[in-house]
Order: sequence, then structure tokens, then C-alpha cells
Amino acid sequence: MSAEKPLFPFVTVDVALFTIEEQRLKVLLVKREEAPYAGCWALPGGALKPHLDGTLLDAVHRVMERKLSASLPWVEEVCTFNGANRDPRGWSLSVLHMALFPMDRIQAVAGLRVSEVKWADAELSLEALAFDHRRVLERAVQHLRNSVERGALPLQMLPQKFTLTQLQKTCEIVLGKSLDKSAFRRRLKELHAGDIEEIEGEFERGVQRPAQLWKAVKAMLIK
Repeated sequence: MSAEKPLFPFVTVDVALFTIEEQRLKVLLVKREEAPYAGCWALPGGALKPHLDGTLLDAVHRVMERKLSASLPWVEEVCTFNGANRDPRGWSLSVLHMALFPMDRIQAVAGLRVSEVKWADAELSLEALAFDHRRVLERAVQHLRNSVERGALPLQMLPQKFTLTQLQKTCEIVLGKSLDKSAFRRRLKELHAGDIEEIEGEFERGVQRPAQLWKAVKAMLIK
């Protein structure tokens, strides 16, 4: 006889943490220690605890700290997934969040109920994940791409000082396509005049002529 399912839904938060490594869009995955889906890779997440979490964002920060020892300086709510068949334990509702990082600014380690963590190709990872996390990750990737396509800048993926070439390359990796340099620079002037600014007197020096360094003025991704 199967166990009786709860009368109330599970409410959880899942987080798609994106970065860029080796010119590829990567997502952080965790290997689950416990059933259901023990030993399977999944997006990091956990249950909302009303006695601990004043908001969903509080739940995100608590879960990421306990499971990954990770602090998220910037998080965006994306959408909600729900249904009776998402989780074998019962009816569940999960709120997807997205976070962006430069690779050198996050050191995630396995914590509570997590045996391993890894950065995986965001699209190759769509093959096999626990629960419905393949669909959840697809939605997160599409949300990020749609945001950049509409003109948002993924500034959180860049170092504190960056060149416009680095910024364009980051956008291209997210979008999965090349962008015309002139059109990209023109769009920056039209849409983001107050979002980034030159760092006076600072340049990146290489084999070619020095490139002006810039910094973000605003931390928000969405314009």
C-alpha cells in the first residue's frame, strides 16, 4: 500500500546559477544524496520554511548557503512550475530563480543533502536531470537569452573591470550567436548610457592597442 500523500503542496525554490567558462554558458548542478532521485543531478533548491523565511528570496539565500555555502549578491525571480506529478512525494509548486556570476567570484561546495557539485554546459545538461529540472533549466536559459536579446546586459558575469569586447563576447555566448560590433556599440550608447562608464586612465594592454576598461554603474540585469 502506497504512503498517503500530503494534503498540502510542497513549496520550493530552485535556482539556475549561470556563469561563463571556456567560452561556454555553464550552470551549477548538485548531485542529490537523498530520495527521491538520490544520485541524480539537479538544480540546487529546497523547501520554503515559513518559520525561517519571510519571503521566497529569504528561502533562496538560506538554501544556497546551507547546500552550497554560496552567497548570491544578485537573484531574479523567473517563473513558477506546479503540478501533481512533478514530485513523487506529492503536489508541488516551485519558484524558479536565476543568478549570474563571473567564474572567479563563486566557490560553491557540497553542503546539506548534496554529495557533489559541478559546473555543466547549460545546454548539454538538458539531457537528464532529476524531477522536471530539464524543463526548468530550459526555461531559465530561455529567460536569460530573451533578456539579453531585448537589450539587457549580463553585467554580473563580467569582472569588475572589463572591455567592451569582453561585454560583447559575453552577450554572444549567452545568445549563442555572433553580434555585429558596430550595431552592438550603437545599442550600448542608445540603451545603456547610464549603466556602464569608462574607468578614466585605465586600459587593458595586450598584443594589440590598449583597450579602454569599463565598469558597471547599475547591478541590475533587466533594463
